[in-house]
Amino acid sequence: MIEAPTNLRVGVDVGGTNTDGVILDPNSTTEPNRGILAWHKSPTTSNPSDGIENVITTLFEKAKLEAASIASVTIGTTHFINAVLEMDRNRLAPVAVLRLCGPFSNDIPPGIDWPEDLRNLICVYVAYLKGGIEVDGSLISDIDEAQIIEHCHIIKSKGVKSIVINGVFAPSDFEKRQEERARDIVNKHYPEANVVISKEVASLGYLERENAAILNASILVFARRTIMSFRKAMTRLNLACPIFLTQNDGTILPAHLASRLPIRTFSSGPTNSMCGARFLAQENIRDAVLVIDIGGTTTDVGMLLASGFPRQAAAVTEVAGVRMNFSSPDVKSIGLGGGSVVRKTAAGTVTIGPDSVGHLIHEKALLFGGNVHTATDYAVAGKGISNIGDPLLVRGKLTGDIEAYDAAIKLKLETVIDRMKTTAGDIPVLLVGGGAALSPDKLAGASRVIKPEYSSVANAIGAAMARVSGTVDTVVDTTGKTTKVILEEVTQVAIARAVINGAKQETVSVAELESIPLQYIANKSRVVVKVIGDFDFSGKAFKAENDDNEVGLDDLDFAVMEKRPLEGGRVDNVPVDIPSYRPKIIDREWFISELDLEWITCGCYHLGTGGGGTPYPHFIRLREMMRHGAVVRVVEPSRISDDAVVASGGGMGSPDVSMEKLPAMEMLESQLALYKHINIKPDAMLAIEIGGMILGASHNMDIPSIDGDFMGRALPTACQITPVVFEPEGAIFMPTTMADGKGNMLMFLRATSEQMIEQVLRAALAEMGSHVGLARGPYSGLKTKAYVVENTISLAWRIGRAVALCRQSSRLDNVAEVIVDELGGKESARVLFKGKIVEVVRKLIKGHLYGEVVIEAADISGKGMVEFEGKLKIPFKNENIMATVEHDDGTERVVATVPDLISVIDAQNGEALGTPEYRYGLFVIVIGITASTKWTSTKKGIALSGPEAFGLDVEYKPLGVFTKPKSVIEEYA
Repeated sequence: MIEAPTNLRVGVDVGGTNTDGVILDPNSTTEPNRGILAWHKSPTTSNPSDGIENVITTLFEKAKLEAASIASVTIGTTHFINAVLEMDRNRLAPVAVLRLCGPFSNDIPPGIDWPEDLRNLICVYVAYLKGGIEVDGSLISDIDEAQIIEHCHIIKSKGVKSIVINGVFAPSDFEKRQEERARDIVNKHYPEANVVISKEVASLGYLERENAAILNASILVFARRTIMSFRKAMTRLNLACPIFLTQNDGTILPAHLASRLPIRTFSSGPTNSMCGARFLAQENIRDAVLVIDIGGTTTDVGMLLASGFPRQAAAVTEVAGVRMNFSSPDVKSIGLGGGSVVRKTAAGTVTIGPDSVGHLIHEKALLFGGNVHTATDYAVAGKGISNIGDPLLVRGKLTGDIEAYDAAIKLKLETVIDRMKTTAGDIPVLLVGGGAALSPDKLAGASRVIKPEYSSVANAIGAAMARVSGTVDTVVDTTGKTTKVILEEVTQVAIARAVINGAKQETVSVAELESIPLQYIANKSRVVVKVIGDFDFSGKAFKAENDDNEVGLDDLDFAVMEKRPLEGGRVDNVPVDIPSYRPKIIDREWFISELDLEWITCGCYHLGTGGGGTPYPHFIRLREMMRHGAVVRVVEPSRISDDAVVASGGGMGSPDVSMEKLPAMEMLESQLALYKHINIKPDAMLAIEIGGMILGASHNMDIPSIDGDFMGRALPTACQITPVVFEPEGAIFMPTTMADGKGNMLMFLRATSEQMIEQVLRAALAEMGSHVGLARGPYSGLKTKAYVVENTISLAWRIGRAVALCRQSSRLDNVAEVIVDELGGKESARVLFKGKIVEVVRKLIKGHLYGEVVIEAADISGKGMVEFEGKLKIPFKNENIMATVEHDDGTERVVATVPDLISVIDAQNGEALGTPEYRYGLFVIVIGITASTKWTSTKKGIALSGPEAFGLDVEYKPLGVFTKPKSVIEEYA
């Protein structure tokens, strides 16, 4: 054996088919071999530690090295995510959840939106306990030790050993440390339990963070056994170096931390490939680069940023149907690989995939004596490749189809390149993976196509070269501090976390930095900071690596367990035949089904024009009520008598708070208090702005909701409503009641105007937790019918149905046009723009989130067509307020303004985007909708809701002619 310095790194990636490994010298990366001393691919074994041991043994033999020369071993694995995807009962443990929430979230239990089978397997117990903090750091309530101990005993009696503790605004809780204190109590009274606190798993977003924490807790024991098996394999190989696992964002975790947070490895496979590709082409790449990893069955495409890390997906991602908000790379997969089946159509064209012979390519492909035409057969025949199979078996057989095959594969790759790019210009493309040879050397949209040496083991190389990170996602007080000072303070916290994770402090640098002001909350901003650095290979790091005896890992022997999927398999919803679906209408009353509710929720967010916050938490809450027998009824405005008492109200406050502090009973409490005070029973419920049926449900006020509202959209203030337009002195809804859900209530008995009510309530809002329930004084049926924007619930239903229909028929490229048809056609609505978001600017002024999103024209359909030119600029004040096209020649043209509706749609799924969700690189469609004549028929209406009300110095010009939405009740009664 040759003596070597003890700075060499081993990288291993355990995939579904192969386990790849490399030995790499980080001090020789500029050498012709990139510092790669040996590499090897071996079939993945049922016990992953056996495969890892085999690969590393072979690497030592190839490089003629001793174990003592290795400084670290880094492993990437899909083992943990596969346990969830396969719903393996031997690997997934039942979980109990302790919520530190006070009165909040009680109607939205853990796993409420999971696939039913997975929820029943994992989510077995929940306790709603005292605790939680407000957005400003004050207490909702302090934790109660006796309460926690009581539920510890209950959980222990059920034999459940995995426990999640989730506190409201826990990621921002640096002072009270409620989750940590609760964990200490559980550990003292139930030491056998495995406790996960949510703040260590994910960031702000209560349900999504809890979901991630639950899955993390469920696989915790299995992950510890697996990681322990990795360590034992290292011991058998005489390796005394630290062991790391790669994270979703391309950085590493020491094994002892990975054994606590295995969920952070879920998407490490694609990330390793991207980071490895960047390393292999390092001298050629200085800016962002697109990485295309072509495997046997699929091709994964992701964007590497100039920082060297993958572009991350949207705030919410899904694994096995579970929404989570932990960091995950933005990767698009297409059905193209070396084993993809190639067919010739009757028209003479060629199709590739999406089906594949996969790992059977050595039996079924023509090159290996089989009878299936695969992409690899065509690549060998067309490119003259000689080191795969027997080229003689395809020579001359495919000649006539080579050109058509080349055109088909070129189109597939060029389409996905265009969809993943974030600028109109060309971008470097790195090709890696065993199927990289399939690709042409030139592709439209690619400034260069680079196929680096060693690309077939790019995933293992990415693991070997991964660095350490530290991340903070929190809400901070900005009082008396500049943004620069705040970012510096949070950055120091992130650096400290990176050092705890093993980084050498002097090598740490900032990779991501963002500050987002919170709506309706003075002096509060959400700050996200990520830093990266090199691992500190000192004695301190070795000590951290061996600190796992406290969790008893040495007592756990890994055994290969037979997979035990749920009996009967996954329980999926049976697809509905959307064109033939009929809503339930009885005696002119619409009884809302779960499917109706889903479509209405989707449509409401479109009509919300970017504001109001996502309706998702309210959707799942009402759906859960309906599953427990609640009945929701909707009636036409005309069915209300003139002397009817119409209630109105809903939620008021910051969307940033509502995503973390899930509703208590504040909306219902405010209504009940108001009508108890005036001693009247309301006859119907009307939402202030689009949506709002939960209050009328039979489990709440048990009155029908009216198909309409006083805005027909979302607007920033509660006084921007149609009654204010038409009442001679301006409408005054008295009394008005506001409740915070934890016992505080405000009743406003007299006021001079709706504007005064708005100002007083906004002032009180911050002191009541920045999110409250609001009940407006009763209104007569006569006035309601005169001023209501009619049939907006019907319109939301139609928009949601249109999106669902496009998904079901794979017509999302046409979703905007289908929605426009539902809105009355091109006379009433139109597609304003299609492109990619290239810039987002945000700032907070008097509690309102101001900003601008810039969208650059692009081909969003993947058909090689750019339908628009230039850029579209949309300024927003909570909601989108104007759309201006900037042409390539520098001229600008206003195409829409308030009160007309401007909705930005995610082109990938047809869902609406709220202004807080705008992010660089998203493909979007923008539609404009003509506002109701309730706003546009008078100068007062335009003054209250038009450009002037938002400080815009432009004249309102209607987008088209308003078409009254068609009533669902009228159509289906």
